[in-house]
Amino acid sequence: MTGTIVNVIAIVAGSLIGVLLNERFPEHIQKTVMQGLSLAVVLIGLQMAMGVEGSTGVLIVIFSLVIGGVIGEVLKIEKRLDNFGKNLKKRVGNKNDLFVQGFVQASLIFCIGAMAIMGAIQDGLNNDPSILFTKSLLDGVASIAFAATSGIGVIFSIIPVLIYQGGISLLAAWAADIITEPVIVEMTATGGLLILAIGLNMLGASRIKIGNLLPSIFVAIFLSLIIIA
Repeated sequence: MTGTIVNVIAIVAGSLIGVLLNERFPEHIQKTVMQGLSLAVVLIGLQMAMGVEGSTGVLIVIFSLVIGGVIGEVLKIEKRLDNFGKNLKKRVGNKNDLFVQGFVQASLIFCIGAMAIMGAIQDGLNNDPSILFTKSLLDGVASIAFAATSGIGVIFSIIPVLIYQGGISLLAAWAADIITEPVIVEMTATGGLLILAIGLNMLGASRIKIGNLLPSIFVAIFLSLIIIA
């Protein structure tokens, strides 16, 4: 779990820097920075989503979103994430209105994507954290931007990152047999659409329940194994 630990440290460091910047920037600058960051998130989501090829891949993504959305609504994942964020906010005594938003959005962005999964597998299976080291650099820079606009809530995204990536590393031998290259393509495309949705929410252009769509990524893995294999 060396890579995950470094990833957590990078997010903490970046978040603390971002919080310091947050206190120095006036509100109109924070708003403009958030809009620019939102556009960057949209671009990342589009790049990931465009990786899917062929009608089979598109169908996997569509069915993954539909089935995953139903599962997420039944489990009320979005509500549970919000409640967890609100409990954290209450425990730390923070009054920032963007605390929960910063926590949820950063958690989703840092956990969704092929680098988180493949990096954790490589770290756990081969004791090679190189992918997660690269991800740590990216997440550290991103956390500065997020914390500069959303505040200290971003730092608590280390909790899902630690559980998610750490869990995959511990189960790396099992995960490596399941998450093959074709599976990663469909999973990344599905995750890319979720990141695109996060960017649209950040811009205020939509109010998509990203949390309730999270199971789509795991549904994509399951459908890929059935259809492609």
